[in-house]
Amino acid sequence: MTTTNEALWLASPSSALGVGPAPVPSPGPGEVVVRVRALAVNPVDAVSGFARRRFVYPWLRYPAVLGTDVAGEVAQVGTAVTSLAVGDRVIGFATGQERFSNSPAHGAFQRFTVLRADLVTVLPTGTAFTDAVVLPLGVSTAAAGLFQSDQLGLALPSADAVVREETVLVWGASSSVGSNAVQLARGAGYRVVATASPHNHDLVRSLGASDVVDYRDPAAVQVLVRALEGHVLAGTVAIGTGSLARAVAIARRTSGSGRVASAYPTPVTAARGLLARPHGVHVSAIWGGTTAQNAVGPAVFRRYLPDALSEGRHRPAPAAEVVGDGLAAVPQALERLRAGVSARKLVVTV
Repeated sequence: MTTTNEALWLASPSSALGVGPAPVPSPGPGEVVVRVRALAVNPVDAVSGFARRRFVYPWLRYPAVLGTDVAGEVAQVGTAVTSLAVGDRVIGFATGQERFSNSPAHGAFQRFTVLRADLVTVLPTGTAFTDAVVLPLGVSTAAAGLFQSDQLGLALPSADAVVREETVLVWGASSSVGSNAVQLARGAGYRVVATASPHNHDLVRSLGASDVVDYRDPAAVQVLVRALEGHVLAGTVAIGTGSLARAVAIARRTSGSGRVASAYPTPVTAARGLLARPHGVHVSAIWGGTTAQNAVGPAVFRRYLPDALSEGRHRPAPAAEVVGDGLAAVPQALERLRAGVSARKLVVTV
């Protein structure tokens, strides 16, 4: 393994990102070091200044290395790791920004990063790093919302999942989290109904949704309530501006668990949850990194995703758009992300 490393450093919450030398990381017993070949940027990476310090990562120590989505080759294996080998082509969820980790060595935006082995998936032969790197945070966040007991608490996906007599609603299904929520819910045997812009309806259906509604339609709530007649709503994953209020309205008018998992862990979500509780609706806020601290992460990344990708039951979505090469291209990718993207994810090669 090389004796040099470099990272995209964030010196303070309000500073600009800058490339500089970084220590060469070593894996712990249950970890691997990955030579990063591609990384993807996410909205959480694009939050800056006061919002990052106060609401997103108030615990983060500086200087920090951000980023969660990694694809590359295993360069070094920890002593307790038996399922991975040097040279394996993988994707993984980097936990450097998580409260329990808070470690620059575990951030994605660098040439060599440390990953938890149980949050790593070996890629099928022929799957490009730039395509697969769109998955980790989207998969982790969707899995947290769907399967954790404090969220929707659904059955885990598997190759032999039974067909279930329940439906999952994914509001915002063409997003990164939504694309994976549709596929994971289908992988667990649930029927899926969803919302998306009309130009993304075919995409969402191809991922497994049986019905797709235009989220901008003023009658979207009524249309979905009709689509759910005669069905039990196992729960809703709510993604996107305005999604939570409409998801709560649908949960109030349909039979089922009354659970809504919101992809926005903000004080507004907490307040809406309190208001919904007297109406029999339970609102929870998803944090994508929690799967690293419970059985859901390993169940999805290690036991489900490798075969599901290889057999085509789960595919990288949304589509990748490569927008630059090298760590110095990441800030420009974040600017592009802040300007808005639809049904795609921005990727930088390294």
